[in-house]
Amino acid sequence: MAYEVKGVVARSKGAPVTIETILVPDPGPGEAVVDVQACGVCHTDLHYREGGINDEFPFLLGHEAAGVVSAVGEGVTNVAVGDYVILNWRAVCGQCRACAKGKPWYCFNTHNAAQKMTLADGTELSPALGIGAFAEKTLVHSGQCTKVDPAAPPTAAGLLGCGVMAGVGAAINTGGVGRGDTVAVFGCGGVGDAAIAGSRLAGASKIIAVDIDDRKLEWARNMGATHTVNSKATDAVEAIKELTGGFGVDVAIDAVGHPAVYEQAFYARDLAGTVVLVGVPNPTMTIELPLIEVFGRGGALKSSWYGDCLPSRDFPMLIDLYLQGRFDLDAFVSETIGLGDVEAAFEKMHKGEVLRSVVVL
Repeated sequence: MAYEVKGVVARSKGAPVTIETILVPDPGPGEAVVDVQACGVCHTDLHYREGGINDEFPFLLGHEAAGVVSAVGEGVTNVAVGDYVILNWRAVCGQCRACAKGKPWYCFNTHNAAQKMTLADGTELSPALGIGAFAEKTLVHSGQCTKVDPAAPPTAAGLLGCGVMAGVGAAINTGGVGRGDTVAVFGCGGVGDAAIAGSRLAGASKIIAVDIDDRKLEWARNMGATHTVNSKATDAVEAIKELTGGFGVDVAIDAVGHPAVYEQAFYARDLAGTVVLVGVPNPTMTIELPLIEVFGRGGALKSSWYGDCLPSRDFPMLIDLYLQGRFDLDAFVSETIGLGDVEAAFEKMHKGEVLRSVVVL
């Protein structure tokens, strides 16, 4: 028996999203149905609407979510009906070559639900990042459900499902930020601010936020930045060097995904420092660097996939820190909205007016 619910759908490239009737099937083997309680509006959802991910329209949007498991399929043991979960889009397989090497956060064969959710007329939907959580219920692989402490409200917990985890993980997991390190974060939207918060959690001594918008730099200070640089008015590389005794930072994080920003991050780090790319570039972008500089500066140039997180390890840990008052997830929530407000939220996000709009169901 299919569940009939309302969800936010992108029917064609660039067209405004619509609220549609969605049919969610009973879970099959290894699958779970989750009653979604809250879902953040992430830039990736806008990329889907704009055709920037692929052209497999129509899309059921939403992926940064928390909710309660309402049904499970055959063989599911990791979660049960009634469990409070955060959804993740990298459910590790445990068997691929990355998992076999003990690096499951790189899993090359992540799980999604086998069945399809559909529109009322039977048209199959492509769920955003295999989740599709701008809906009252969604069907996922059980491995996409990570059980966490239900004391954390879904408006905060759901943000770990994508943007906040990407930023925190870029700092802690990929960048290896540690006690006393210096860090520069380029781009102070949701992911960049999460990288700042993650750097503070890790004990960084100096956290330099770089952006072209003074309003975003103020947000960054609230998240833990010790210094700010408006790169529209100041040479960011020189400013960072001046703040670090002429050396540059230990870890430079590009949360924008633009060649000019990446080049700034590359030159703003100390010798043997690390550059982390977590902002997503478009497929046409290229970068050119002097190879002698790549060699001579040493260190590491890294890309961060979903903050190189392992949801089963990282989500419960970060929720515990939130409940202890050590990690302010609530600070990322700019507003709470309904399903019918997603299109307006895309516009606010595009203009940089919000860190996160969160749909409450």
